[in-house]
Parts: sequence; structure tokens; C-alpha cells
Amino acid sequence: MKKSLHLKGIKHHFGARPLLSSIDLEVDSGEIVCLVGPSGSGKTTLLRLVAGLETLQDGEIWLHGELLASSRQHPPPEKRSIGLVFQDHVLFPHMSVLENISFGLPRMIKEDRRGAVEDRLGSVGLTGFADRFPHTLSGGEQQRVALARALATEPDVMLMDEPFASVDVTLKRRLREDARLALKSAGVATLMVTHDPEEALAFGDRIAVIVGGSVIQNAIPEELCRKPADRFIAELFGAARSFIGIVGDEKIATDFGDLEDVNVPDGAVNGDKVDVVVRPESVSLKEGPGIAQVQDIRYSGESYLVILTSGTSTLHGLSRTKPVAKIGSTVGVTFESSRVLVYSRE
Repeated sequence: MKKSLHLKGIKHHFGARPLLSSIDLEVDSGEIVCLVGPSGSGKTTLLRLVAGLETLQDGEIWLHGELLASSRQHPPPEKRSIGLVFQDHVLFPHMSVLENISFGLPRMIKEDRRGAVEDRLGSVGLTGFADRFPHTLSGGEQQRVALARALATEPDVMLMDEPFASVDVTLKRRLREDARLALKSAGVATLMVTHDPEEALAFGDRIAVIVGGSVIQNAIPEELCRKPADRFIAELFGAARSFIGIVGDEKIATDFGDLEDVNVPDGAVNGDKVDVVVRPESVSLKEGPGIAQVQDIRYSGESYLVILTSGTSTLHGLSRTKPVAKIGSTVGVTFESSRVLVYSRE
């Protein structure tokens, strides 16, 4: 089956500084792929290359099995069947919602145009907003209009760059749900940049993690959380903490005690230092004297986050009930070995 969007060997640099290195990425029709990574890793630049806002220096962009752009072929943005939604909305302030959404639509009679816009507004939960102006809308409503405008032209690809970053947390959840349903209903291939790993898990069908201009893992959310490719990804998804361990005979020694029945990285030998990554839900506390000191206890609404230290290491644990231990006391710690991740130190 031909992929809606296929990026092949995308490279890009600013002056002598390389930014993207051989990016290969595919997005199917109706699929949402989230790009996650640290600032400066090239996520937004990749979107701009696909949109045609930057000239492709090396590599190819294919759409429905046909070459769309390369270093020798650079169609302008309006010739790419691509919708754009950015953080700042970019609505025309002097135009009504109806006029904003219909601005890029092909010519049609007035009644048909209004009907098409009303249908699209309904898909993003804004029925009856056609005659409003941007200054009368909240930030969340403006973002919905921006999405409706991008979808109105029925693009093959939707590009979104931090589209929910400027709204409050409660509204953000609702916007994400509505936007995901609208994109799925439209069957459009979507590539979205976000700095928020929780947002990527909630919104994306797949997540591509970009570090240093390269995709270091591209997987469905479940695989990304259960089998992260390296320590960075393990800590990025799931509030994991890492500390140093020393490989020994059938165990790994740590500041929190010995870990047994854990997978040692290939090539590691006794005496080697490794990175041990543990998520809070795989930690159990044993009340009473122990080697881990309780530094803080925080309530998150469903559980208690317990911050523990031992030696130079820090660990987070979760408790469904309020811990008996007090801040400053010591407790014992046990781990669910099957969920402990161990990586070679770089």
C-alpha cells in the first residue's frame, strides 16, 4: 500500500551546522504521528520542509507514491495539498470565522460555501460560530477555527506545530480529543510536533523521537513505554528516574540494594557501570528502617509520589494509599524486576 506521506533520507543544515540527518518517516492516511524531542532537534524544521516553507537540501518527500519535493523539485506550499496548524492560530482579524475558513476554498456559490463551512465548524465543536470575529473568541476557540480552516481544503497531509501549547490544561485535554476525532474523521495523514510526552501518548498513533536530528525510535505508544530504545526515551515517557548500577554475578548493585533477575546489556561484564531506569509504579516501599530516605511526599490526585534518596541516587515511588513513613525517615525499597530497564552507560 502506498503511504500518504513518505520522507526519504531528509538532511538539512544551517550553514555549517547539521540539523537533520537522514530522516526516514512514513505516515498513512488517517494516521497521527507525533514528533517528540528536545529543543533544537529539528522537529519544526522537518515540518517546514514538508510544507514547502524551507527548501529541501537533500532527500525526497513523496505523497501517495509520487515525488512531491526534492533538492531539484520545490513546489510552493499552495501546490502541496497540505494543511497547517500552528500555535499562534494566524487568523485574519478583520474577517469573520466564515471568511477565515472559506478564504482558501475554491470558488463556490455563497450558500454552498456557508454550508461547507458550517459542516467543518460542526466537526470541531463550533456550530453557530460562522459570523463571529477572532477577537470575540477564546484561545481554544481560535485554535478550533484554525483547525477547521486547515481541514476545509481537504488536504492529504496535516502538519501541526505545538497546536495546543497556548491553552490551559483543562481545555487542552478537550481540544486534543476533538482535534483527534476531527482528523480521524477526515482521514488525513497528520504529523504533529509537541514537547509534551504525555500529549504525544494521548494524541498520536505512533511517536517518532528525534534527538540530534535523527529518529532514534519510531513506535506505537505501548512499545515506546515498554521497550524504550535508550535511557533518554525511558525517562521521557513515564516519569522514570535513573541511577548508576554496578554489574556483578547475576545481580546489579545499586544505592538502593541489589537488583536480581534483570536484563544486563549485551557486552557488559562484572564491574561495569550501567544506567538503571525505574518508573515509580514498579517501586514498592517497605515501612520501617531501611536504606532509602524519604525526601518528599506529594499527592497527585490518585496516588502519592514519594521521592527517595540513597547515597548519590534519587528514586521516585508511587503509593495508592498515604504512606505511613514521614519525610526524613528511612524505608526499604523493592523493585518489580521485570519492569526495571538497564542500559550501557555512554
